[in-house]
Amino acid sequence: MHQELEWKDLAKRLDALLADKNKINLTEGLKDILKGQATANIALAMEELSPEHSCQVIESLDISTATEVLAKLEPERTNKILELHPERLPDLIKSLPPREAAAIITDIPSQLRKAQQKKIADLEAVEDAQNRLCYPKGSVGRLMTTQFVRLAKGTSIAEAINIIKSTDPAIDIPDDVYVVEEIQNSSGYRLLGVISIREILMSDPHSIVDDVMATDVVSVIANADETDAAAILSKYKFMSLPVTDQNGYLVGVIPADDLMPIIVNRLRQLYTQAVGTDAENMERLSPLQAAKLRVPWLLGTMLIELMAGMIISHFDSVLQKIILLTSFMPVISAISGNVGLQAAAITVRALDMKSTKKNIWVSLKKESLTTLLMAVACGLVLGTIGAIWAKHVPFGIVIGIALTCSMLTAGLMGTVIPSVSKKLGFDPATTAGPFETAFQDIIGFAVFLGLATFLQHWMI
Repeated sequence: MHQELEWKDLAKRLDALLADKNKINLTEGLKDILKGQATANIALAMEELSPEHSCQVIESLDISTATEVLAKLEPERTNKILELHPERLPDLIKSLPPREAAAIITDIPSQLRKAQQKKIADLEAVEDAQNRLCYPKGSVGRLMTTQFVRLAKGTSIAEAINIIKSTDPAIDIPDDVYVVEEIQNSSGYRLLGVISIREILMSDPHSIVDDVMATDVVSVIANADETDAAAILSKYKFMSLPVTDQNGYLVGVIPADDLMPIIVNRLRQLYTQAVGTDAENMERLSPLQAAKLRVPWLLGTMLIELMAGMIISHFDSVLQKIILLTSFMPVISAISGNVGLQAAAITVRALDMKSTKKNIWVSLKKESLTTLLMAVACGLVLGTIGAIWAKHVPFGIVIGIALTCSMLTAGLMGTVIPSVSKKLGFDPATTAGPFETAFQDIIGFAVFLGLATFLQHWMI
């Protein structure tokens, strides 16, 4: 009996086997490792492998297991595998429930879809996919399914139970049932309420759905961004989310499990952008493309930092007289830099979450006040240390004021630069760090050395 491995251990074993060029019977080796492993763990392990190695893993699985694994992979990884092995698509669609099959047909490249569509036997999946393809990529309409239970206004609970029982057991329908009213002289249905299958089973069979349904239904428009739907689902903890057209007619439903990957990807993007780069986009670029994207900002930073160097050289005489000043310059730069990066990360997060203009200004105001309090506290501490170290109170005053001004500049730049970059169409996560650091160095060193020059007679 094979031991079930954690997905990380499974990924390591697969990677080691696939990297071994001297392996004679690779397929048998893969089958031996994968035997008895959960499909979810295989999918997670495959996400760590290259697309080519992922294809080799899929080829070693039987069609049933391969189908389950492909259905659990990220859409981009599934697309890459199917592009390399398009002949697998019809068998894959045949083995999947219609809703999952429709999602894969929708996500695959259009050329692959057109080439293989005639070979796909699942007409329900094809029809569902065609409905989704009417909407822009990244919109709610691309995620919704038409496979759900719809009840007419005035339907009795007993009739509702029979309707639910008559559905195809092979179709994975959402647990929420939607009550609608058909609009005369129109093919649309107005959404009136929602009721879960559990509530239907627990209700009096002689009552009607109108008496037990929830009427304060939260819905989303089909053309809305998929991240908006994910945010609504996260807030209200629904099992499914109804989708309407511009006229308010019910056109589909998004089950909660279909939105979970969107939420996970959203969290991953927020994390990677908060640390200063979009890791997933960078991963897709070649080294040359990534360098071309990032070098201009670094060169711009270099020019600004040269201004800081000119400021330092301008005050060369005071630095020669008071050598101790140079010991505090890296401290001021480092502390201010950390403040600026923190402010930039908070601002980028606010911008990336598509906050309203009012909320962004509230966030900026809060961060500015926070920076002021931190700057005063840190300025007092470092100023006291400087006064004790140099045995001169004016020296400590210069150090404290310089750090305070530098931190305030860094906090201001960390909030303003991402906002301006976003408005100009640049990636705020890429531009925030370099420019914030450069500007806070200029202001910090100018105040620091200017005050030192003004007070040098009291500092020597």
